[in-house]
Amino acid sequence: MGDRVPKGRVARGSKLGRLAAGQAVRGVGTRLSMIGRTEEARQRLSERSTLQAAQQLVTVLGGLKGAAMKLGQMLSVLDVDLLPEAHREMFRVKLAELRDQAPVVAFPAMRAVIEDDLGPLARAFADFDETAIAAASIGQVYRARLHDGRAVAVKVKYPGVDDAVEADMRNLAMFSKLWKSMLPSAADVDVLDEIARNIGSELDYVREARTQHRVAARYRGHPFVTVPDSIESHCGPNVLVTEFLEGQPYQHIRGLPNEDRDQIGELIYRFYISSLFADFEFCGDPHPGNILLADDGRLGFVDFGLYHSMDPVHVEVERACLQAAGENRADDLYDMWVDRGIIDPDLGVGAQECLEYVWAAAGWHLIDEEITITPELATGALILAIDPRAAEFRGMRQQRLPAEHVFSRRADLFTFAALGQLETTNNWHRIAREWLYREPPVTEVGQEIARWRADCRR
Repeated sequence: MGDRVPKGRVARGSKLGRLAAGQAVRGVGTRLSMIGRTEEARQRLSERSTLQAAQQLVTVLGGLKGAAMKLGQMLSVLDVDLLPEAHREMFRVKLAELRDQAPVVAFPAMRAVIEDDLGPLARAFADFDETAIAAASIGQVYRARLHDGRAVAVKVKYPGVDDAVEADMRNLAMFSKLWKSMLPSAADVDVLDEIARNIGSELDYVREARTQHRVAARYRGHPFVTVPDSIESHCGPNVLVTEFLEGQPYQHIRGLPNEDRDQIGELIYRFYISSLFADFEFCGDPHPGNILLADDGRLGFVDFGLYHSMDPVHVEVERACLQAAGENRADDLYDMWVDRGIIDPDLGVGAQECLEYVWAAAGWHLIDEEITITPELATGALILAIDPRAAEFRGMRQQRLPAEHVFSRRADLFTFAALGQLETTNNWHRIAREWLYREPPVTEVGQEIARWRADCRR
């Protein structure tokens, strides 16, 4: 990438245009359409055109960084074991590049960004490791020590990334050409505006620092979860400094015994899913790279650039729709979807199809039994939700996802995908009933959290 991110709209748009054109030539018939049909999925992914399209997608999005790389990172939670064995390692490597790409911007260029915000490096930090420890979609992360002795993580924007993301936002219509063959509503202006607003908010490090400080305060003293606080005095438009969270990455968590993974899976569910219904806000970026097992045994969460607040009215709509689906009230669900403009009653989509679609895409919240979420299961649900081309759900391709629900549905799907990588087991419905019906917790973890919250209120 050199020392700067390609930022011109023409330069960045032309890359995306070539990508979209290449996919159009290959045609839509070879893309994956999986409703739990493992053999069909493998067969489709075996086709040369599908492999070429996926490889090109990863390469182009990774090279663009900015918002394009953020969209590309979504691919990294999918189950590459559905790929032909000969190609799996190649895709694991390429997806890892999107998720954990090694630093490619030389430190002198990054140092200039830091000092533009905070002044001389030696004045802001007692010690600074010039080797980046991680790369995000819009910046790199370094480890440092403050003059008061605290270890901190320093997230620094790539030079020029603001202009690059702005160019990506102007090119969202180009992105929609990649999506609309799967989900027609992706080209909806309101949806694109919502995506632009949320992804663009990742550039606002001052806002992210305030958000992380608020979330860290909410979880301070929590028996199971920890969130490193931001150091707002050391944050600026291009630099975000937070407490350093010592811990093990998600790959380590995946190797833990079943009982430990099951408890961690419940905590991930509560952090990313339950928070929407309990607090009317949620982290919109559920990703294994943002989850650590802290050295004190608690589960740590980082990266709050895509933190989203939601109007309680819209939250109640989601709750009511899931209640109707869980209780098999197909007509009520249908009426709510028509009222919200999600489906057009003139297109012939029936109430039963709506009900079955919700169960297929979100049934893990509704089935009152233990479910082990596997990578295969998570990938199937994700692709079904965005690409409902099976004959029994063909009408759902015309659904219109209201803009205000874009990121809550994204959080739901990608939480499911992250849990699939963990292969964790639970009765998710029993946990969901706390927010679905406002019932008291029945799990040991939930009960201990409830006691902690009660103590905090005293």
